[in-house]
Amino acid sequence: MEKGIGSYFAVALTALLVFSSNFIDTDLFRIGDMNIAVWFILSALCFGAGWYLKSYYEWNDGVKTLISVTASVAIITVIMVMSFGEYFAAGNTSIEKLLAYMVRNILLGSMGIFGLAVSEVISLDKEAYSLKEKVTLFEETIKDAKKESDLIIRDANIKAAKTINDAELTAKNIFLKKERIEKELKEFIQIEKELLKKYEENN
Repeated sequence: MEKGIGSYFAVALTALLVFSSNFIDTDLFRIGDMNIAVWFILSALCFGAGWYLKSYYEWNDGVKTLISVTASVAIITVIMVMSFGEYFAAGNTSIEKLLAYMVRNILLGSMGIFGLAVSEVISLDKEAYSLKEKVTLFEETIKDAKKESDLIIRDANIKAAKTINDAELTAKNIFLKKERIEKELKEFIQIEKELLKKYEENN
């Protein structure tokens, strides 16, 4: 599948969306906070980015690309959280906090893969439907060809039967004509014999 600027845009957008989750508090479900709403928006956007990515990548290449992007962003996230812990983790750079950031990156990357997968399934369904229509058309063509061949064979059989009947009738007529000629010839020979006999008797 040919890749263009759009493919790089889709990859960059996915990376940006995954990375932007680092600016949301790790406690997503805190009451009275907008974190959960922003999280769902990011998830939907990652899903859309994965869907859009299908326009430029086959399934295997798309999955590898999204996994690579997610892993890269997760590594960058760990480095940034450890380097700027006061901002990202409020001074708490424990393993739990690092894992929380990484898990969010992975989840958003998975949403991109999910979007890619849904797009792939729809694409395969369309392809399967198209193939089914082609098979149906092919079967109808075979049926029509079979009907036509049956008609040709039937017509050939009729013509062959007519030819045989004509040949038999011609042969019968020839045989009757032969018998008639032989009979006339015998009669002529008999007349010739009688004439010769009378001629001899007179002399």
